[in-house]
Amino acid sequence: MTPPAPFGFAATPHIHFGTGNRRRLPALLQNYGERVLLVTGARSFDHSSCCREILESLQADFDVRQFRVEGEPSPGMVDEAVSDFRAFHPDVVLAVGGGSCVDAGKAIAGLLLLGHSVLEYLEGVGRGKSYPGPSLPFIAVPTTAGTGGETSKNAVLSEQGEGGFKKSFRHEMLVARHVVLDPELTLSCPTDVTAACGMDALTQLLESYVSGKASPMTDALALSGLVQVRDCLLRAVEQGNDLQARAGMAYAACMSGLTLANAGLGSVHGLASPLGAFFPIPHGVVCGTLVAEATQQNIIALELRDADNIALRKYAEAGRLLARQPGLDDGEARTALVETIRQWTETLDMPRLNSYGVSEADIPRIVANSRGNSMQTNPVLLTDEEIGAVVRARL
Repeated sequence: MTPPAPFGFAATPHIHFGTGNRRRLPALLQNYGERVLLVTGARSFDHSSCCREILESLQADFDVRQFRVEGEPSPGMVDEAVSDFRAFHPDVVLAVGGGSCVDAGKAIAGLLLLGHSVLEYLEGVGRGKSYPGPSLPFIAVPTTAGTGGETSKNAVLSEQGEGGFKKSFRHEMLVARHVVLDPELTLSCPTDVTAACGMDALTQLLESYVSGKASPMTDALALSGLVQVRDCLLRAVEQGNDLQARAGMAYAACMSGLTLANAGLGSVHGLASPLGAFFPIPHGVVCGTLVAEATQQNIIALELRDADNIALRKYAEAGRLLARQPGLDDGEARTALVETIRQWTETLDMPRLNSYGVSEADIPRIVANSRGNSMQTNPVLLTDEEIGAVVRARL
């Protein structure tokens, strides 16, 4: 048997997975001090009985200040929080919320001790400085199952509009100390958000699985996550109180964060950067509406130009797994993969891009801004025409 090729695997948080684990938060926080900066969503936190329970338990033993994140976090939002709470001298930053909340909390924790603007370190649009650290201890408690940001080293920040961008503040020191994955916290997540977040997790698992930087370790995690997506995504959306399905999707999202951090992503996330920057499209919606068409385009390009690429075999393995048809040959399995994801896209009613104002005239600008870090690990180099075809298919 051939031994695995050499690979590395980045540092991971201590993951606490299981129903009721939110009640461990006071004990975890006591390891860091008494002053807690709590980062939450603008409204979702208040509407969740489990989240209110967390707040009450913390206020009994800690000095808690709360910062609310409205929409996707921007550099200005992060800088505002750093300015407002630096004098509070938090001992630890705790983020309880969706992916935007987790990304904001991660960035704020990274900058509170320095007092610098995040634009000093933001990739591509910042001042290009190396982040020196240190970061405050950061604990992430996701209330959605999608981005996997709780386990990654990057905080995604964006500015929307004509000159918009979607870029990462990235460093090993930003990795959370602890991640508390309590499926009960996702029970209050709305149906459409559950669907979009679930398709985001699917996209991240599939893209990292076929990535040019994939390793045996990321493959194992990605496949275990894809099993949970197959078994739990539709149930979590259609039967929102199904705690087993919610737990499966929380696991899948967490694994997708580990795999993307170590293997990279692909063309869907390459396109998500300009689409999310130029238009008011939630990240999960971008992933959910594009993943089937991007997968189809990758397979066609690989079959035409790189038929020996291992990604073709991996796409077939994913097709047999997601379609529950282990007897398919590779060609049939790749077809089944695309058909299965397309069925989910329709069943989950993923919006088309034109509902957010994207038109045919926007395609050249979107394509021109799609070749960031994520596109570099796509299993095949797509032409501008092929990338444009993915967008066009979902207008």
